[in-house]
Amino acid sequence: MPRRFAWPVGAVALAAVLTGCFNSAEPVSEIHGLTMGSTYSIKWVSAEQTPAPDEVKASVDQLLEEFESVASTWRPDSQLSRFNAAPAGSCQPMAQSILDIVTLAEQLHEASDGGFDITLDPLLQLWGFHGETGPQRVPSEQERAEARAQTGHQHLHVRDGQLCKDVALQLDVSGLAAGYMVDEVVEHLASMGIQDYMVEITGELKADGTKPGGRPWRIAVEEPRDDSRVAQVVLPLRGLGVSTSGDYRNYFEHEGQRYSHTFDPLTGSPVMHDLAAVTVLHPSAAWADGLSTVLLVKGSDLGWEYALEHELPALFVIREGDGFVSRSTPQFTALHQSKE
Repeated sequence: MPRRFAWPVGAVALAAVLTGCFNSAEPVSEIHGLTMGSTYSIKWVSAEQTPAPDEVKASVDQLLEEFESVASTWRPDSQLSRFNAAPAGSCQPMAQSILDIVTLAEQLHEASDGGFDITLDPLLQLWGFHGETGPQRVPSEQERAEARAQTGHQHLHVRDGQLCKDVALQLDVSGLAAGYMVDEVVEHLASMGIQDYMVEITGELKADGTKPGGRPWRIAVEEPRDDSRVAQVVLPLRGLGVSTSGDYRNYFEHEGQRYSHTFDPLTGSPVMHDLAAVTVLHPSAAWADGLSTVLLVKGSDLGWEYALEHELPALFVIREGDGFVSRSTPQFTALHQSKE
């Protein structure tokens, strides 16, 4: 089955896996489906007034399909694909979902001092991380300079419902799209009277309310510490989104150097540090999605300082020798120790 969405850059599920913890014997409704080249899963506690699972699934599938029809870069007729193919200096009307994501990307770009950028697709293609551009390779300095000239969030603008670009930008919204749609699905569920839920789309997740018996939804984060064992951290979720970014799945090695699919917008090159993965929790799944990328780009030191400054619940998984060590912010530790 062909992929329908470009996903590789910012939202890689942790070597640490996010999973919902619940007893399948409980009266919890559940649906699954395909979206964005991957899958989604929704669990909720049904009430007398809530729709049947088949009705919920049909409406969620329609919501996700409508989003893909405008945002997928694997569909040449999508609004985003047409924008990417347009020349420099052009403006195009754009769906509100894309305008929302671009606005959020701009906020993250500014808040991270340029550490988040959705215009890096030319660089990702050049290095072989996106599309069908050939094998992964280390390009020349001239090739990198030419690609960087076609990037930069400062060249992207929202004007009166239109998206405009000063240079021939190509956008990739995969670093925010899944988290954004988690938030949208949550709002959709609320409109149907569903308040107790766990929503997961391509690894991005949010949960709120309680399971039967009044217990909170919980996730298990597999936390690699060294090469001999894995410690599991279990967190209760009440109105929090969860996102993990890491370089476990998409990288290549050349002459003994590891090149990750995660790019630093300030250098235009793959990040070259010891931070392997980072998990972030936030009331907005879209913000969690973007912030996990920001912290991964910044690395174990600057990312840690940023997380502390912004009081983010975050778990850092850092390479040390042949294994890993982990580091949790006080806000993450507090969630872990919660007795809910």
